[in-house]
Amino acid sequence: MSHEVEHSTLSRFLDEHSLKHTKQREAVLDVFLEAQGHVTGEQIHQQVREAHPQIGYTTVYRTMKLLCDAGLANERHFDDGMTRYEIAHEHHDHLICTKCGKIVEFDCTMIARSQNDIAERYGFRVLRHRHELYGHCETCREDP
Repeated sequence: MSHEVEHSTLSRFLDEHSLKHTKQREAVLDVFLEAQGHVTGEQIHQQVREAHPQIGYTTVYRTMKLLCDAGLANERHFDDGMTRYEIAHEHHDHLICTKCGKIVEFDCTMIARSQNDIAERYGFRVLRHRHELYGHCETCREDP
């Protein structure tokens, strides 16, 4: 799959910040964009090394920071202490299973509207927020 827009965005970001264009950064970007869901740096590293065994762990993490800075990736920290990355896209919230680690993205206009109403009521301007619900997914639930 071609990721011309993302590569162009990264290229522009690197130029604007006088940073080098490298094949390693391009390879990490490609692997990240092909990943499904919320991936760890370790998962990205394992995938990228299959095609580019010379790329180290540090290169992956530095590149992921660049991708976050460039607006191509979002860094997420859930209760398990692991850093995960997801492709930057429309705002959404998360359901997280505390047993198996499953993460489900959802969007709810009622929640968004309520958050805006609450902020307005208190004269608060929201810059960002994080909504995470922790529990057990259908597979891990103990009750029948």
